[in-house]
Amino acid sequence: MPPSLRKWLAPTAWVAAVTAVLLVIFPVGFPNYDTIYALVWGRELAHGHSPDYGAALPPTPHPLIDFLGLVTSPFGEAPITVTMIVAYISLGLIAYLVYRLGAVWFDKWIGILAAVIVLTRAPFLSNGLRAYVDLPYIAFCLGALYVEARKPRAGWPVLALLVPAGLLRPEAWGFAIAYWIWLAFDIRRAQSDTGSVSTGRKPDHVAGFRPINTVFGWEVGWRGERSTRELAWLGLLALGGIIIWVLFDAITTGNPLYSLTGTQETVESLKRQTGPVDLIVYGPRRLGEVMQWPGMIGGFGGLVLGFIFLRRRSALGIVAVVLALLAFAFLAAAGLAIIARYTMLAGAILSIFFAVALLGWRLVDKSNPYRRWWQVFAGIVLLMVLVWLPNQWNLDKQVHTDLSNQGQIENDLTDLVNEGAFAGNCGPIAVPNHRAVPRLAFGLDVKPTDIVSASEAVSGEEKEKLEEAELHGYWVEPASSFVIHNYILDPNDKTNFKKLEAPAGFKEVARNESWVIYSRCGG
Repeated sequence: MPPSLRKWLAPTAWVAAVTAVLLVIFPVGFPNYDTIYALVWGRELAHGHSPDYGAALPPTPHPLIDFLGLVTSPFGEAPITVTMIVAYISLGLIAYLVYRLGAVWFDKWIGILAAVIVLTRAPFLSNGLRAYVDLPYIAFCLGALYVEARKPRAGWPVLALLVPAGLLRPEAWGFAIAYWIWLAFDIRRAQSDTGSVSTGRKPDHVAGFRPINTVFGWEVGWRGERSTRELAWLGLLALGGIIIWVLFDAITTGNPLYSLTGTQETVESLKRQTGPVDLIVYGPRRLGEVMQWPGMIGGFGGLVLGFIFLRRRSALGIVAVVLALLAFAFLAAAGLAIIARYTMLAGAILSIFFAVALLGWRLVDKSNPYRRWWQVFAGIVLLMVLVWLPNQWNLDKQVHTDLSNQGQIENDLTDLVNEGAFAGNCGPIAVPNHRAVPRLAFGLDVKPTDIVSASEAVSGEEKEKLEEAELHGYWVEPASSFVIHNYILDPNDKTNFKKLEAPAGFKEVARNESWVIYSRCGG
C-alpha cells in the first residue's frame, strides 16, 4: 500500500467506525428547519432564481449549504440523503480531530477521553443528527487547528479550511483574520543597541524581524518569514469567507448585509436573548448546557492547570478557546442569538482540557510537589462526573427520544406528500406553524411563500394569504396532542392549535398517525 494512502487509512477507519456506531444508536437523524430551507434555496438557485426569503421567520442563509442544495438538486431526494451523510460524518470527524488534538498536545489517553466526552454531550448529538451547519463548521475549524498544531504557522492550509468554515458561520472570518495577523506580525521584547554591542553579537530576534513600533518595552513588527507578495495573497484568502458571503447576499437579495439584518430581525421576532447584558447573564449558561457543570469545572480547571504546569503544550488550545469565546461574545453583542450551539466549538476544545483535568497530572514530573494536588483535583472532578452520570444518561436518552419522535412526525408529513395528498392546484397551503413550511416546500417543489404559517399570519401579506386559504386550498392539522407537543420549533412559539382548525366546507383528503390534510378546491 502506498504511504500516502496508508496515512489516510487510520483516520478514515476511525471516522467510519464512529459514524457506524452513531447510526446504530441514533438511526433517525433528519435535517432541521434551517438546513431544509437551505436545500430549498439551493434548488431555487439551480433553477436560476433568487432564494425565496419571503416566508415567515426564514433562517439565516449559509452559502455553503445552499451550494450543497444546488449541486444535489437534480437528484430528487438526494439533497436530504447527502446532507445526513455529511451530518453523521461531521460528528465522526469532530470526535477524531478532538482525539488527535489531545494526542498531539498531550498524549493519546487524553485524546481518547476527550473524544468520548464530546460524543456524549447531548447538544453535539442533538444538533449534529439534525444536520445543523454548526457541526461541519466545527469540523473545519478543528481541522485548521490540527494542521497548525502539527506545523506551526502552516499558512495557506489553515486558511483553506477556514474559508469553507466561514461560509457556514461568520465566527470563522475572525479566526482567519487573527491567523493572518499571527503569520504577518510578531511581538518581541525590545533589546537596546548598547546591550547588543556589549555582548559582541546581534540579538537573536533581529534576524528576519522588521520592527514597526515599540510599545511599553515591546517591539511590534513584520515577522519577515514570508514575502510581501505571499502575505498579500494569504490576506486575500483570509478574507475569502466574508467576501464570498457578502457577494452571495448582494447577488441574491441586493443587500450585502442581508444575513446580518435578517438574523437580527428573526432574533427580535422570536424574543431570544441577545446583546451585551444578556451575554453576561445567559452566555455562561449556554456554554454550561453543552459542557454541564462537571465539564465546566473540569474544562476550565484543566485550562488553568495546563497554563500553569504544561504551558507549552497548552498554549495553542488556550488561544483557541479564548478566540472561540470572544467570537461568540462579539456576535451576541452584535444582536445575534445567545444559544447553546453557538458555544459548541469552544465546548469541543474545552473537552480536551476536561480530559487534561482528569489525566494531565501524569505529564507532570513526579518530583513536583503540586502533582499531588492536581491528583486531588482530578479525583474531585471524577467524583462529580460519577454523580452526574445518571443525568448525562438521561440527557442523551432524551436526544434519542426526541429524534425518534420528531423524525417520525417529519417522515409522516413527507409520506403524505409522496402519496399525493396535495395533488391538484387548489390554492394556498396553510400549516399550523412555520416549522412545516420548508419541509412541504421541499417535498412539493414549491416556493416557501406558497405556504402560509397560520400562527404567524397576523398582518400584511401573510394575513391575506391565510384569508385566501380559508376560502380554498389545503389545511394541514396535527392528528394528535403528541404532534402538538413535539412539533414546536422554538420555546417562544405561541401557536394556538385550537384556533387553526380547518374552516367549514373543507373535506378530509388524507390522514396518517401525525397529520390530517383537508382541502377545498374552487372556493
